[in-house]
Amino acid sequence: MSQRLGVGLAVLNGGLLIVLIAGQVRSLSAHQVAQPVLRARALEIVDDQGRVRASITVHGPETVNGIRYPETVLFRMADPTSGPVVKLTAAANGSALGLSDDANGGIQLYARDTASFVRVVNKQGRERIVRP
Repeated sequence: MSQRLGVGLAVLNGGLLIVLIAGQVRSLSAHQVAQPVLRARALEIVDDQGRVRASITVHGPETVNGIRYPETVLFRMADPTSGPVVKLTAAANGSALGLSDDANGGIQLYARDTASFVRVVNKQGRERIVRP
């Protein structure tokens, strides 16, 4: 009688093991399938040292220095040492693109509902604004 019980338990354990392994294989293969949409409030790409090198964020409406800014989506890329060198924004009142040279110089392109223009700044801080 005890030998039958032992054999029965061994068969039952073997069956459970097969079911559990099959479930794990299905679970692993399901995780490897690419999902059609990635949904998040923000996205950050980091380098090997953990520094954020690129990010996409959504900023709610805010007031800075008395100026009211609408909700904005910001895409930012940074070099490893000095911070953001590319910024692309999109908001209800228009968009902007900023390209920096790691110092004080750079180019900013604005396409806003109030005005569109290009602002160029050299390393010494001198600037020129080009309007249509």
